[in-house]
Amino acid sequence: MDLRLLEYFLAVAEIGNITKAAERLHTTQPTVSRQLRDLEESLGVTLLTRGKRQVTLTDAGILFQQRAREMVDLLDKAKRDLASQNDLAGGMVSIGCVESCASYLLADTIKDFSEKYPKVRYDIYSANGDDIREKLDRGDLDFGILVEPVEVAKYDFFRLPVWETWGLVMRKDDPLAEKDVIGREEMLSIPLILPSREIIHDEIASWFGVDRSSLHIVASGNLLHNKVLLTEKGLGYSVCVQGAFELHRDDALCFRPLEPKQTSGHVLAWKKNREFHSAASRFRAYVRNTI
Repeated sequence: MDLRLLEYFLAVAEIGNITKAAERLHTTQPTVSRQLRDLEESLGVTLLTRGKRQVTLTDAGILFQQRAREMVDLLDKAKRDLASQNDLAGGMVSIGCVESCASYLLADTIKDFSEKYPKVRYDIYSANGDDIREKLDRGDLDFGILVEPVEVAKYDFFRLPVWETWGLVMRKDDPLAEKDVIGREEMLSIPLILPSREIIHDEIASWFGVDRSSLHIVASGNLLHNKVLLTEKGLGYSVCVQGAFELHRDDALCFRPLEPKQTSGHVLAWKKNREFHSAASRFRAYVRNTI
């Protein structure tokens, strides 16, 4: 598919007006309109609902917008990677990282690596493990820093010297804040705000020897920021690793570890059989040899 068609479509989808999109693209309105109709015809679907002053996306258009953006982003990354092949001292390294104490390790590593290779740039993506794995699978990311366990059939990886402790975030004025640790009895009697990953729900239930249905789950989310806002409002107790809480420290909240203690390790992972450009290859070697 012609990249120009994708760029035309994405511009119109963003602006909502074909004439204004044509101005941004430095072409004419009839040209953009014709190209969009050709695109719809080739796909066999209607992507846009055309009004007098504005165009809106159909359901098919919304789906195609997401896929078109992924294709354009992936092509841009491929161009950067190819350019980096001829530049041993520069290039772009893209890294996904979960919210945890591993963020501090990543920052220190990038700082030290940058002193050796000052021309290298970095694209950092913060998300939960599922989102990072999805981008690794698509080739959008070179590396992902993930909490174990990791699917060994899909990724190569090596372990990082970073361990996290699981616990609850709560208001400081909550009666449970007076405890040093939170045990099974408390966990099964309070409303919980969990990470969105289903595997974590099952893991938490297994820690306390119950089915997931025994947990009082009131909400879930991929990153901690919005979840702790719910905790501040008294909706429930946010389950997370301590490092994530440290990144979002709030004077009104506190962290209490679970009892028995639950910990998780971290890995630096990449898609199996991935061919790296020089900057990413050097970064991987640096992490392996120094960390």
